[in-house]
Amino acid sequence: MPSGIRPLSSVMKEIMSYVLNDPAEFADESVTGFVAAHRHLVRRVPGGIARTSAVPTGQVAVVIGGGSGHYPAFAGFVGEGLAHAAVLGNIFASPSAQQVYTVAKAVATEAGVLLSYGNYAGDVLNFDQAQARLNAEGIPCRTVRVTDDIYSASLDEAEKRRGIAGDLAVFRAAAWASGQGWDLAAVESFAARANHRTRSLGVAFSGCTLPGADAPLFTVPAGRMAVGMGIHGEPGIDTRPVPTARELAALLVDALLAERPAEIASVDGSQVAIVLNGLGSVKSEELFVIFGTIAELLESAGATIVDPEVGEFVTSFEMAGVSLTLSWLDDDLAAAWRAPAYGAGYRKGSVTQTGAALLGDEVDSAAFRTIPAASEESIRAGAVVRGAIFAIRDVIDREADELGRLDAVAGDGDHGIGMQRGARAAADAANVAVARGAGAGTVLCLAGDAWADRAGGTSGALWGAGLRVAGERIGDEAAPDVAAVADALDAARAHVQGFGKAVVGDKTLVDALVPFTRSLSNAAAAGDSLVAAWDESARAATAAADATADLLPRMGRARPHVEKSLGTPDPGAISFALAMTAVAAVLAEDTESKE
Repeated sequence: MPSGIRPLSSVMKEIMSYVLNDPAEFADESVTGFVAAHRHLVRRVPGGIARTSAVPTGQVAVVIGGGSGHYPAFAGFVGEGLAHAAVLGNIFASPSAQQVYTVAKAVATEAGVLLSYGNYAGDVLNFDQAQARLNAEGIPCRTVRVTDDIYSASLDEAEKRRGIAGDLAVFRAAAWASGQGWDLAAVESFAARANHRTRSLGVAFSGCTLPGADAPLFTVPAGRMAVGMGIHGEPGIDTRPVPTARELAALLVDALLAERPAEIASVDGSQVAIVLNGLGSVKSEELFVIFGTIAELLESAGATIVDPEVGEFVTSFEMAGVSLTLSWLDDDLAAAWRAPAYGAGYRKGSVTQTGAALLGDEVDSAAFRTIPAASEESIRAGAVVRGAIFAIRDVIDREADELGRLDAVAGDGDHGIGMQRGARAAADAANVAVARGAGAGTVLCLAGDAWADRAGGTSGALWGAGLRVAGERIGDEAAPDVAAVADALDAARAHVQGFGKAVVGDKTLVDALVPFTRSLSNAAAAGDSLVAAWDESARAATAAADATADLLPRMGRARPHVEKSLGTPDPGAISFALAMTAVAAVLAEDTESKE
């Protein structure tokens, strides 16, 4: 076992010692403290942080981001020579589309915005939505996704690979190109070149634990090492005996050299940037032991090592693990890699502030919303909608830990806390909307917007979009009957499937959503009451959700771990079924109160 790596038993005795208040507020409170500690470098903007200086006129704004829990990524990579802003999602969950949009708006210039982030399903959904909105408003926006993790997909499907510590090389390239005054197309092309030439591989000796959780997302058997783990706690693709530091260095180097870009005909004579990254528990001295052999192997192969970085750059709480990144440089990429930079979590050389200083935080002008006029019937129905969303919040609060456990089997374990944040935000928004006289449609729309904004991730985007579409279809003119409700939820189902691209059998939320809406439509057509139709449909959703235990995932973060998922139901399908069952009780109670 590499020196300093403790046995799993000793690690697990310490994993519950996080300093926190409410686990659901951990990410937000961490950002507040980060900004307070680095006021000379960053300011708070809605959805994340930005430099304290304005983006110079004519310069492309580089906006990075992703889930929290990986410091110094992403907040630590904002500053001169680095990104102009970072969007910060919840723990291990993508930011919402609204967060991405507001952060980008806070720093956008006439030259446009480049978005760059790790290639995860939730990030893609939300960043793409924000990009479309920015472009529609006349703000040029393009994207470069980081896809450096060689174990997460084959070379033939490189576009499916996830981003890990290689994002540092890509972000540095984008920031340097922006600083040169290049236009948006050139900045995008240069960042994409950096991504194309960057490869990473990680290993783990133990799992990591979310704040407030009572168990790690995954465990590694004593004396074994997981190869190919992800920074969100995704388990490794396979396990091997724990090697010596020299053997580990050889494993990492050999795998990455075998995957070098096709245009790098020979290692001999090549320039290569190196990031040896600690995931949280492997400290600098241990990394230096490993790096000694890495440098020896690369130099013996004829490579020229350019400004190697050894330390913590993309972490995963207390995970005991390391990753190695090789980025193959040309002259411009080498200049970008060597350029000065100054952020809270990454510094090189000396820099000069390039933009005018800005004072204070940005204000979210969209925080106050006008409530449309509604009929008395719709206002009364809005109160029922609020009760339904309260019930969803309560059941998710009760089941959050179990949902996280289900998600950790083959995913990243954040589903429970993400749903919890989304449902709580939706309930708060619904409560305010009802107090201000909103109709049923508006209550659903505002609850959906709040859910998507606070939850982030794939499930947050899908729940938010579904609630908004349902609300828009129902409207505020009348109390919806069973046919109107069935029609609205089927419209939401169609939007969710079109948005997320999932079909029945992919082992996702859709496996419960489709049977639910189909049953509801059939019951409405048969003349059943809303209470009876909803109850029957909730039972159908529950049965379908339970049956996902027999499916293998074909989408999302669980896809590379298909075998691990077999026998465990999909957490998204389960949470949907729990929510629909909770709503059934609210509808029944409302009907009884009117009799």
